[in-house]
Amino acid sequence: MRIIDGELTLVTGPTSEPVTTAEAKTHLRVDFADDDTLIGALVAAARQMFEELNGRALFSQTWKLTLDRWPASGRIELPRPPLATVTHIKYVDSDGVENTFSSGDYVVETGRTPGRVSLGYGKSWPTATLRPASPITVTYVAGWTSTASIPERYKAAIKLLVGHWYENRETILTSGAMPKAVPLGFESIVLMDRC
Repeated sequence: MRIIDGELTLVTGPTSEPVTTAEAKTHLRVDFADDDTLIGALVAAARQMFEELNGRALFSQTWKLTLDRWPASGRIELPRPPLATVTHIKYVDSDGVENTFSSGDYVVETGRTPGRVSLGYGKSWPTATLRPASPITVTYVAGWTSTASIPERYKAAIKLLVGHWYENRETILTSGAMPKAVPLGFESIVLMDRC
């Protein structure tokens, strides 16, 4: 999702991974502990790559969307679905004072992809003159709260990529073909419903 006049920043990353090291080891058919640290790191890297390419947050994580102005549409789309909650919307006026936009003035739409914040009926954005640089921040939580909630195809993509990286510690070069950094199955799943 392209962010117009804004920037997205990860505030707090997930505390768990959608695929455990044990699950990855089962997929890899590894029955020894020597590579557990490596496999755990590959799972985290595969999840990060999936999220970047697909545009979703797989496990609960906190994001901050910074905007330069209030949208004329009355809606703010929040990247990295699924949206769980909006923590707050804050803005800084031209005097440098930070204010919180009342949660009673907007509606959080978690059932959409991507989720969004919409002005409530009869409500409007604050009329204060904003500071010129990045005055608006929307802090929110995105991602699923349990591994059971994460679609199996996303977990399968992570396992495919972990397996590829575990078996091939560098880019694969094949005769007459382009170098392949990720397996085709991974790419197919990522692109299937990219945000």
